[in-house]
Amino acid sequence: MHKAALYEVKESCAWITLNRPDNRNALSAKLVNELYEHVRSANNDATVRVIVLTGNGPAFCAGANLKSPPGQSIDGGGLSIPLSDVLMAMWNSQKPIISMINGAAFGGGLGLVAASNIVITADDAPFSVSEVKLGVIPAVISVVCLPKLGTHHAMRLFLTGERFKGKQAVEYGLAHRSVSKEKLETAVLEEISALKLTGPNALIECKKLLRRIPQLNMEDGFKEASSLTVKMFKFEEAQEGIAAFREKRTPSWAK
Repeated sequence: MHKAALYEVKESCAWITLNRPDNRNALSAKLVNELYEHVRSANNDATVRVIVLTGNGPAFCAGANLKSPPGQSIDGGGLSIPLSDVLMAMWNSQKPIISMINGAAFGGGLGLVAASNIVITADDAPFSVSEVKLGVIPAVISVVCLPKLGTHHAMRLFLTGERFKGKQAVEYGLAHRSVSKEKLETAVLEEISALKLTGPNALIECKKLLRRIPQLNMEDGFKEASSLTVKMFKFEEAQEGIAAFREKRTPSWAK
């Protein structure tokens, strides 16, 4: 059976590839289900430290598949999970998620971009919050896009559906690096290498910190952060990291 999303673990990195190039990796019910399961599998695999999400073919993800949208019947069976569940699973993932944007990211595809932790895009990859051009609104993806874009940029991009390229995606806060397509995979491998030098538990706790602190006022934020700092220094991982720094050696977790 054709896989709408591929999954492969290589050197402690889980590679998830949207695999419907014939329809530009549009978010069908089947693709969304498989993507959700792959994110869960990667998080439940103790050997996986990093997740990479990319697309097969000329596009990353062209948005919703209007013939078989998420939440509809899948292969004559039950309903698929909604896109919101996938975005939530990505946002709450214990493992860092890198999106490698090889081509167009429109509508729901932009939601996948915004739900990722690190985004590396090809310079010429087109982006668009395209829903308004179909007479609908970017309701679901707004939950993850607004924290990245901010109201200022979102106001214009949501209302016009204007297309923009990789370098502008960096300026808007959706992507971190924009490189030529030929250098895209090399740039992603550099990010993977950097993440593997960090403490595995520290990564998990840092992701929690990034989600939690913005929800607090300043006083509560400092109280919670101070308590967390004391707790983190007590972990064996911290003791190993500090010892490795003092002894000028590589920590045991770095591979």
